[in-house]
Amino acid sequence: MALTGTPSVSGGVQSSFRQLDPAKYTALGDFINKVDRPDVREALIKTYGDQGITGFLQMTGAVKANGSAKQVEYFEEARLHSKQVGEWDSATQFTVSDVDVNLFVRANDVILHGVDRYVVTDINESTGAVTVEVLGTVVAAAADGDALSAPIIGNLYAEGSDQPKRFLESNVVYRTNPYMILKETFKVTGSQATNIGYINLGGGDYRWYIKGEQDTRQRFLDKREMMMLLGKKDTATVGGATVQGSEGYFEAIEDRGIVAPTFATNGLADLDLIVAELDKQGSSPEYCIYANTGELLEIDDMVASLNGSAGFGDPTNGPMSFGAFSNADQAVKLGFQSFTRGGYTFHKKPWKLLNDPTLLGGSSYKGVMIPMTSVIDPKSGERAAALEMNYKAVNGYSREMEHWMTGSILGVSNTNEDSLQFNYRSECNLVTRAANQHVLIK
Repeated sequence: MALTGTPSVSGGVQSSFRQLDPAKYTALGDFINKVDRPDVREALIKTYGDQGITGFLQMTGAVKANGSAKQVEYFEEARLHSKQVGEWDSATQFTVSDVDVNLFVRANDVILHGVDRYVVTDINESTGAVTVEVLGTVVAAAADGDALSAPIIGNLYAEGSDQPKRFLESNVVYRTNPYMILKETFKVTGSQATNIGYINLGGGDYRWYIKGEQDTRQRFLDKREMMMLLGKKDTATVGGATVQGSEGYFEAIEDRGIVAPTFATNGLADLDLIVAELDKQGSSPEYCIYANTGELLEIDDMVASLNGSAGFGDPTNGPMSFGAFSNADQAVKLGFQSFTRGGYTFHKKPWKLLNDPTLLGGSSYKGVMIPMTSVIDPKSGERAAALEMNYKAVNGYSREMEHWMTGSILGVSNTNEDSLQFNYRSECNLVTRAANQHVLIK
């Protein structure tokens, strides 16, 4: 048999090749030898810094708890005193609508309307008509059609008279928040899993799929936290199935808390309005402000106007508290700066979620003011954190952060697919207690 072909001396390719004449080259790359090793740097540059936004809820003192039902049910204390509302029919009579719900006054009660005091002399509980008599000289007599919103300041009884015939029962506000289910997936083929790249992902590992899995996990944790912050207590239909939303932190404040404008327009005057509202709500004397950079700069300018300097710890506004951080050194170490106003201590810190242009940067949300305290459950009497992250769990099985793999590579062999799928799942919600004491800056 005769051999065919013309093998080269080197065994496959020419052992040398002719470089271009230096006078004829058009690009520097023309002179690069094909056997030269590319100068690729193995470090991955963090162009946008640490992009993870999780940890906000833990930093604000939110606690973790387990749940074993479709929703969390809890109770909040109602106000101890109720104003009597109604509409004046004449100078000595007003009418209360929906008597079973809105009638709080009793015969002999004293109410305050403007600066005038009236004593209740008769109540028609079938019609809601309440007859009153002014105590002293009336200053501003009520007219037909005037609205009534009067605090009940006490009562007056005759000597030897009986006790009141009717009493007031304490009330609580019943609230619920359902759980929501979040899921995520990342997949790598067997071929991709054995590819070695240029970038060192840590520990001398150059397999790029590891970066993809790490980023998928971080995105999932970020989205879970954002849903606890921005979720809506509503349902929707996707693919014929009902998905359940859960009340987020912002919705809770918008529904029953304090929504304040940015400090850009009125500055200190806006802060004083917030302080006055906090007083009305019986709020904690210590708050953390998490805000975007623009809002923090406005606060810096505002605080500087207090005493012509940085303004932190203004002595004219009372002693500063560091109860949430034990002392000033710890507060500084955690990145907080503090100032006082109207008896309140405010610790401020940047919130990267509100700065990130791919997330809430540029949105209408500019920051929050969170009370650094616990609240008392009126039913059990136990203290609880103002923010509580709940996860479904029972008998050792937790759905806080489920993670499992399916496939037939990298040591996993539970399917026949030439791939590995990373799965993530969480069933959670956030309970915002005493939302009336929280402030959302928009």
